[in-house]
Amino acid sequence: MSRGSNGAAPKGGLRLSGKRELLVVDGYNVIFKGERYTSLMDESDTADPFEAARERLVSDVAAYAQGRYEAVAVFDAAGNVSPDRPNLPKAGVRVVFSETGESADSVIERLVTTARRQPREVTVITSDNTIRATVGGIPVTRVSSDVLVHDVNEIAREVEREREERSHHRLTVEDRLDPETREKLNRLLGRL
Repeated sequence: MSRGSNGAAPKGGLRLSGKRELLVVDGYNVIFKGERYTSLMDESDTADPFEAARERLVSDVAAYAQGRYEAVAVFDAAGNVSPDRPNLPKAGVRVVFSETGESADSVIERLVTTARRQPREVTVITSDNTIRATVGGIPVTRVSSDVLVHDVNEIAREVEREREERSHHRLTVEDRLDPETREKLNRLLGRL
């Protein structure tokens, strides 16, 4: 389980306002922290070299949130090939691109401020020290981007193990037989 800035596990669902805890993810900050995402970036893609990395991150955030959080992934529109991006939910994660001339940091700060006024529990995932300093305090838990990348890698490994275990259950009858029984059956079949 992830650890907050104070070393305690995030509460994941505590409701001060009757709403699920808000999970705010500093998108590009996380993307640049893990090979899981940077390996998908294609600098030769003139349309959008970050598209695949963003898609994987949003999918990972959805798996991480698993209904415990209302998740928001914030991306900085500055420098994108097309800064006009729809802020549409994907896989249950609200995707927000900052407006042209606005930083993702400002969007994150605004989301946290709004949640504090409700009051509502918030977890912010970033390694940006400026954001961590400006959004810290009760009821905000700060988690490093490295922690999310680690947790998501663990989730991916667990899913892969489960997939492999399921594939072993699809063995043929022959595969399930011990060698001695298989030999007896082969001899019987040879007589036919």
